[in-house]
Amino acid sequence: MARPRRVDMELVTQAQVVAAQAGDVDSLRCAQAVLLPAVLGATLEQTAMLLGVGRASVLRLQGRLRELCADPNAVRPSWGGRRRASLTSEEESDFLARWQDDSNAGGVLVASPLRAALAQKLGHPVAASVVYRMLARHGWRKVAPDTRHPKSDPQVQEEWKKNSPKLWQRS
Repeated sequence: MARPRRVDMELVTQAQVVAAQAGDVDSLRCAQAVLLPAVLGATLEQTAMLLGVGRASVLRLQGRLRELCADPNAVRPSWGGRRRASLTSEEESDFLARWQDDSNAGGVLVASPLRAALAQKLGHPVAASVVYRMLARHGWRKVAPDTRHPKSDPQVQEEWKKNSPKLWQRS
């Protein structure tokens, strides 16, 4: 059986204060992650089960309480954001500025040269979806739909118009 973890008594006192003054669920859960092992002698697994989190999250919550007690005004970074981005939003805007004039003049922006230029700038190949997602992030969209089907044949269409009956008649 796993033995209960030893918890610092100063941290327990701070956890009691945080639990009494908790303004949100997150700070209350951090305090409980410290108080349950200290007061009840619960193991990490038991504490995790009571809080409805994983065992590693209990330690993470305890660490978050230590940070909260050390500097109550500190702002925690969020888990969101573009952590795997190749370029910042400003760099992307600067990169797309090159093609802005052409598109404003009514020119057609083709993704393949844009993709090649982006690959050259980054120094490694990029997927086409990267280009399309970047264009979508910056508000670029396909304004005009295709006017005709790529496999259409204008001569066949004209021939059909000439030979089609002018008025529909019941057979």
